[in-house]
Amino acid sequence: MKLTFLGATETVTGSKYLLEAAGLRILIDCGLFEGTKNLRLRNWAPLPIQVDTIDAVILTHAHIDHSGYLPVLARMGYRGPVYGTSGTTDLCGVMLRDSAKLQEEEADFANRHGYSKHHPALPLYTLDDAERVLKQLVPCEFNDSVKLNEHASFRLLPAGHILGAASVVLYVEGKLIAFSGDVGRFSDPIMREPMAPMHADYLVVESTYGDRLHDQSDPAAELDAIFTRTFKHGGVVVIPSFAVGRTQEILHYIAVLKETGRMANVPVFLDSPMAIAVTDLYRRHLREHRLTMSEADSISKAATMVRTVDQSKEVSSRRGPMVVIAGSGMVTGGRVLHHLKAFAPDSRNTIALVGYQAAGTRGAALEAHAPTIKIHGEYIPVRARVEAISSLSAHADYNEILRWLSSITTAPARTFVTHGEPAAADALRRRIEEQLHWPCEVPTYLEAAELAQSPSHEHALS
Repeated sequence: MKLTFLGATETVTGSKYLLEAAGLRILIDCGLFEGTKNLRLRNWAPLPIQVDTIDAVILTHAHIDHSGYLPVLARMGYRGPVYGTSGTTDLCGVMLRDSAKLQEEEADFANRHGYSKHHPALPLYTLDDAERVLKQLVPCEFNDSVKLNEHASFRLLPAGHILGAASVVLYVEGKLIAFSGDVGRFSDPIMREPMAPMHADYLVVESTYGDRLHDQSDPAAELDAIFTRTFKHGGVVVIPSFAVGRTQEILHYIAVLKETGRMANVPVFLDSPMAIAVTDLYRRHLREHRLTMSEADSISKAATMVRTVDQSKEVSSRRGPMVVIAGSGMVTGGRVLHHLKAFAPDSRNTIALVGYQAAGTRGAALEAHAPTIKIHGEYIPVRARVEAISSLSAHADYNEILRWLSSITTAPARTFVTHGEPAAADALRRRIEEQLHWPCEVPTYLEAAELAQSPSHEHALS
């Protein structure tokens, strides 16, 4: 039995783990690398395994750093099943199409404006590639046992984080191998609490915030303060936001602030076709989150939905006070780039960062108060105030991860810490060893771990 780490090592992106056992090759997650150029180049490099030997893909959730490589996999010949919860498969339908369209648009823009070093610039994959792999999605219900063959099955447990997010627990050759996926917050205002498996012989756990505790301040109060200060000067608040989870949480707080009279009745625009489509899904998956139908409706009505490019251009040409929420959350692409070109140079405006900013992204540069950011081949001055609200994170901090881990009643034989920058991953490794006394390690890119096949203890997954 062998586990190979094809991504999410020494970084928070590109999640891919290959488990070889019971005569199967199972890929857990299939994400894109994002961030620094050396990481992004891995998306274009040949996958270090033969695609036609993969028997199944299991997704923890639909975020692009966990699902965004699927169209490439399909283009290279993968024709097997892609398992995920019904929330995840629905979200993939939205997110993979959007990702493909963005890449096609960015390649076209680069070719028309001549700022790419490649002639012609090509997208990593196309909408046709995305449509092909979407036909391979197989929705599963939480907690149901899904059989892969006579010796292997898996179960998906709620992980919080975003709609449909799950931890994967595989029962293979008498062993339980668990993958945390991205663990959510226990106090999330929208998502339900994450659930850990009771047992695990081997465990792969994320460490995005493995070296940090989240700010315990009230996100609604922080947003209120940003809005009040910016609107006082007639400014614009630009919120680069992740289309899934974070946007809906921001809209929830805006709805509450407006309903309670704490926020001025200024225009709010949601400029992200993907986020608009995702927001609609919350009403179709009420059992997966805490919101009532009425609250889900309030989120949909909290902003004017901007659907077309012409409407987006019109928003960029408006004056404040107003709020513009647009993707992408790390400012790596999408319509937020055009809004930042318009609004970042004005000191009356505010850029509110509401999520994790991976190293090498424009969002990380903004968080570090870079005086300029490069957009579409030109450097844009950043005179707008930049605020970061860390309390809005959908990832557990290290205390919450340890709380999740403490629900596992038997110490895993080996625990692998992944999906974190080096300092965060090592900090969590140290805390797990010191507080839980579990054998723990931080794997490197393409490292392969041999897992003992003889069962130390039997657990039924059925």
